[in-house]
Amino acid sequence: MVKVKPFAAIRPPKNLVTEVAAPPYDVLNSEEALAMAGEKSLLHITKPEIDFKPIAGEHEQRTYDKAVENFKAWKAKGWLVQDDKEKYYVYAQTMGSRTQYGLVLCAHTDDYANGIIKKHELTRKEKEDDRMVHVRIQNANIEPVFFAYKDNDELNAIVAKAAAGEPEYKFVDENNFTHTFWVIDDDATISRITEIFTKDIDAFYVADGHHRTAAAARVGAEKKAQNPKHTGKEEYNYFMAVCFPESHLAIIDYNRVVKDLNGLSVADFFKAVEEDFVVEDKGKEIYHPCGLHNFSMYIGGEWYSLTAKPGRYDDNDPIGVLDVTILSNLVLDNILGIKDLRTDKRIDFVGGIRGLGELSRRVDSGEMKVAFALYPVSMEQLINIADTGNIMPPKTTWFEPKLRSGLAIHSLD
Repeated sequence: MVKVKPFAAIRPPKNLVTEVAAPPYDVLNSEEALAMAGEKSLLHITKPEIDFKPIAGEHEQRTYDKAVENFKAWKAKGWLVQDDKEKYYVYAQTMGSRTQYGLVLCAHTDDYANGIIKKHELTRKEKEDDRMVHVRIQNANIEPVFFAYKDNDELNAIVAKAAAGEPEYKFVDENNFTHTFWVIDDDATISRITEIFTKDIDAFYVADGHHRTAAAARVGAEKKAQNPKHTGKEEYNYFMAVCFPESHLAIIDYNRVVKDLNGLSVADFFKAVEEDFVVEDKGKEIYHPCGLHNFSMYIGGEWYSLTAKPGRYDDNDPIGVLDVTILSNLVLDNILGIKDLRTDKRIDFVGGIRGLGELSRRVDSGEMKVAFALYPVSMEQLINIADTGNIMPPKTTWFEPKLRSGLAIHSLD
């Protein structure tokens, strides 16, 4: 079962939350962050390169030093204040007609090492290393990771009761998503939440934040090795997560655009695709995949439906049945010569939140030659893959809305 605990969050006063809270560090480039960041924005802590003219390198020592300086300043100025005791928090995100309610808590680094916190993607060491630096220099988890867990009726009821009260924060962001945040400070409720997770929740599933999770676990192990009096109860054994019940989450599509046809003419490319797919011309109007193993393709100003032919995939293989695997094997690798999705510069990835119009725009501009849209992976597939110890191909899942940074920070002291 998972180990969790409440924590005394460092967070903005109610009247400053909209000035402090910011998008996650990895959804904005430095120029976008500079344009968005107001005086009190957390972006000065998560993307401190914006405080230099010209913008500094993200990995320069002066950039890291500036992050530490800014975090201290925000606390000194009262823009970030630590709660007086350990608490749990409820964080709700609303996108359109759908709202997802998560618990903000601390998970244990041992659970990641022992596989109780389950991942579905591989991580890259250089990205883990970068996130480790940020956790280490701040001695804090500035931004949360995003976990899922299997539904529990009592936890759902506790969260619903908390969310029926007056929120601590409520605001609408630049994408028209609503963020609402409640504080759970009743001691009996806090104890019961800890007890339910410890007795009834057998795993967490990393939805978003694989590198931050790995980095937090590595920092915890590092601090453990440096402490001859380590007991296992130290705050550095824990890291901050927002945990949502499985039923609240929906994965949206994560699409691909490719720069060229690997030396093929358009006619030869279509001929190769038709070996493994039933191809239908859908005309100028955007075509969305209608189900598993059906894909949209945009090329030459036209949309096409591609349906994988029987026998081209294995429904009994949890990885082989994924549409990302089918497209990667049959088209990206076999036809277009893209062997490694992580490193090949001929391919780029577009989150479904941008819409399929973004795919046609990038092809029509001449930047890309062909685009593919995929039917989204389900939470059931993600959990099945994680439970069986398998790993999804890169860039398979896209969750939206993204967690807003700055609503809560976890100190490792």
